[in-house]
Amino acid sequence: MLAYVIREYKPNYRTGNLIVMIDVVIITLNAIFFKKIEVGLYSAITIYLMGKIIDIVFEGINFTKLIYIVSDKYLDISKEIMEEIERGITGLYAKGMYTDEEKMMLFCVASRNQAMRIKQISKKIDPHSFVIISNAREAYGLGFKRE
Repeated sequence: MLAYVIREYKPNYRTGNLIVMIDVVIITLNAIFFKKIEVGLYSAITIYLMGKIIDIVFEGINFTKLIYIVSDKYLDISKEIMEEIERGITGLYAKGMYTDEEKMMLFCVASRNQAMRIKQISKKIDPHSFVIISNAREAYGLGFKRE
């Protein structure tokens, strides 16, 4: 439960990692107060493995993110993403139905860590950019898993 509360304030942290960090604090305190170092070491190994399994169960082995960015500064954003993160990005023509404006929408598939960095780049270049980050169970092709 504490991991979910922390994720509300720090959404780029993985649930499994948060659970592991909280458990490590508990095990460390246990080892300090009860002087059972062996139990603490075995528990730490178990907790680490449990955290990895939680990530796999919640997010899958080949878990990726889909990122959509709508911005008037799409050229600058796409250039920085390609140079800094070395991730391909696709421009799609889109039309805002409410505004009736034609815009360029950027589309990118990236790892969890890269997705957070892409969001930061987008907001740095254009604070008014519209960014959607969605989950993708699997991605196949260049830079990702091949069948």
